[in-house]
Amino acid sequence: MARINECILYRGFAHGEILENMAALMNAYESWEDGLKEKKAVFFECVNGLVEIAGLYGFSGNLWHNYLTFLLVNHENAFSTASEIRGAVEGSINQLALNDFAIFKELYDFDLKVFDQVYGTTCCHVLCDYKNIDSNSKMFNKRIRDRICEMSKTLASAKSTGEFMDDMVQFYKDFGVGKLGLHKAFRVDHDENDEVIIAPITRIAHVQLDDLVGYEIAKKKLIENTEAFVRGRKANNCLLFGDAGTGKSSSIKGILNRYYEEGLRIIEVYKHQFKDLNDIIAQIKNRNYKFIIYMDDLSFEEFEIEYKYLKAVIEGGLEKKPDNILIYATSNRRHLVRERSSDKLELMDEDDLHSSDTVQEKLSLVYRFGVRIYFGAPNKKEFQNIVKVLAGRYGVDMPEEELLLEANKWELSHGGLTGRTAQQFIDHILGTQYV
Repeated sequence: MARINECILYRGFAHGEILENMAALMNAYESWEDGLKEKKAVFFECVNGLVEIAGLYGFSGNLWHNYLTFLLVNHENAFSTASEIRGAVEGSINQLALNDFAIFKELYDFDLKVFDQVYGTTCCHVLCDYKNIDSNSKMFNKRIRDRICEMSKTLASAKSTGEFMDDMVQFYKDFGVGKLGLHKAFRVDHDENDEVIIAPITRIAHVQLDDLVGYEIAKKKLIENTEAFVRGRKANNCLLFGDAGTGKSSSIKGILNRYYEEGLRIIEVYKHQFKDLNDIIAQIKNRNYKFIIYMDDLSFEEFEIEYKYLKAVIEGGLEKKPDNILIYATSNRRHLVRERSSDKLELMDEDDLHSSDTVQEKLSLVYRFGVRIYFGAPNKKEFQNIVKVLAGRYGVDMPEEELLLEANKWELSHGGLTGRTAQQFIDHILGTQYV
């Protein structure tokens, strides 16, 4: 019997309607209810739901098993969140989890094809070996989709409830649970009730730190700080500042891709969302991941006061910032807040009797970033080296002298000597006849 109402930890699933309806059909079949034939509409509704989820998430193979696995890997409860990153836990909760996994193993073991006999269809034969017309997921990236499909095969082949539970614990340890476990990066949004939610970003550029040519000292400082953070040692908030197009944002993406497997996650926050920072922190402070709250191209004009929210969150509020959260920011400004010569002369406001205090208030934000890393524009020789390295990486077949001559022409009218300009030049070459 499909005893889903007897689950203790795994209840209240998102997309759980299919589970409830299929369980009702299974129970009707096993008890040979006379009304099973009358449930044909419910059956087709379930089939439709499984196919729609497959289209949305890019699933192939046994869609029933994929669906059940999707429910399990996304359900955040006392057991799954305790197991994420850390693995097996001790205590009575294991007995409760074992109860639920026994019920789910029965669902995996049920032969869906019996409904084809009951309703005279071939639907379930198709569902058990589904070929998706579009393998791209609208909600997951390929990496996550493949993990769920592989996990569904692992769980379906489990010989016992204990093995089933061990497989789930290993998954939670390796990949985490729910959106925070499966995804790398997130943005801040609001739901229909204007509550703050952390929404996954499904398309992330797979940038590696080695893709950034040069800046070895800067990258080393960033790696050292991030590695200390991820591995539970003391680390600092980090500011990457310097010229535009020098790889500051790419370095952050590279750091994320390098340490994701060790539990690093990034939440991108924009300036107008600083008022939501406390709500964001409340949602993530007790999870077993390490979170970087990331602020790209951060700067403030004189009239903007959002930096005061940020100062309080970083350091200065009554509540201590959790140990699993750091703030990383990139900026073209060394001090984030716009400075004028009158600031230094303490003449910013002739009515301000303590103008030096005003200056210090504006500058104190940057001092809350314990690590500050400079990314400067390359000189001519460094720029040419970046061009040569990128040309070799992308297989551009041009004589070096001609390549550098064209690169010099390009940079004069396309942003100057920066890594971004070099990449744009190579993209231009790749898009023309030089391939």
